[in-house]
Amino acid sequence: MGAPGQTHQLHHHAGAHAHAHGDGHGHSHAPTDFGRSFAIGIGLNLAFVGIETIYGFVANSMSLLADAGHNLSDVLGLVVAWAGAVMARRAPSPRFTYGLKKAPILAALANSLFLLVAVGAIGAEAVRRLFHPSPTEGGVVIVVAAIGIVVNGLTAMLFVRGQHDINVRGAFLHMLADAGVSVAVIAAAVGIIFTGWQWLDPAASLLISAVILWGTWRLLREAIRLSLNAAPREVDPHEVRNYLQGLPQVASLHDLHIWAMSTRETALSCHLVLPGGHPGDDFLRRVAHDLHDKFDIDHPTLQVELGDAAECQLRCEVPA
Repeated sequence: MGAPGQTHQLHHHAGAHAHAHGDGHGHSHAPTDFGRSFAIGIGLNLAFVGIETIYGFVANSMSLLADAGHNLSDVLGLVVAWAGAVMARRAPSPRFTYGLKKAPILAALANSLFLLVAVGAIGAEAVRRLFHPSPTEGGVVIVVAAIGIVVNGLTAMLFVRGQHDINVRGAFLHMLADAGVSVAVIAAAVGIIFTGWQWLDPAASLLISAVILWGTWRLLREAIRLSLNAAPREVDPHEVRNYLQGLPQVASLHDLHIWAMSTRETALSCHLVLPGGHPGDDFLRRVAHDLHDKFDIDHPTLQVELGDAAECQLRCEVPA
């Protein structure tokens, strides 16, 4: 073993990829299979899109047509989310050594873009209708929107168990928002019946657009962050650094990297400087368990160095 003053090439390096899944502390990495939920949700919403489109024209309701366009984008989003979930279950290969675990993150990103396009189309037509209002059949709108509340509410319930997964959470939030949107459509229709104010229909469409935009922006921002290998929001890098730095054998550390491998798994790599010598496998296993239990980090890779961290040619320090 080299002394602390030696060059990087003479350092004793020990990489440890220890998983904290034993002793009852772990959890399964396999994505929950929501295939049936996606299939039911897609079927229900596709049927409802057809109903909304037909009666949107019959009732001359922009808010119904807007909601139909939104629901169609959600159907496309559910298809993409389902594809991402299926791809995430593929086994690793020599080329894709982590499998396709990031596919759900890319699916959530595509889902967000679908919704942004829908918001633009809905908003543009709603503004036009504000300046050129036309009569709307409020009674028909109320019946169809009520069906929408049931359909979207049932679909949201299919994904209520998947809140830990950004891909499934995106599907859940979209369906829940759709149910709320249908409530707004009913309110506008009731207002038209009692007041005759036709501008309430496009105004409700603009409100729908604002709600969709708010939820979509949050999902898009998170999907972009994870696509760029940012640390998940629930993991505080400073707390992780403090924990590792506080280990009694560790003199210093560098090259601490934390990133999302998938929507459910977090990875970490770090160089630990231990001048007293290699701490042994028990130390590495204990640290792996602590990282899992304290920070929900599933894939820690720790490189042990016995010398001066400043001499490490691989050093790529991140500001603390």
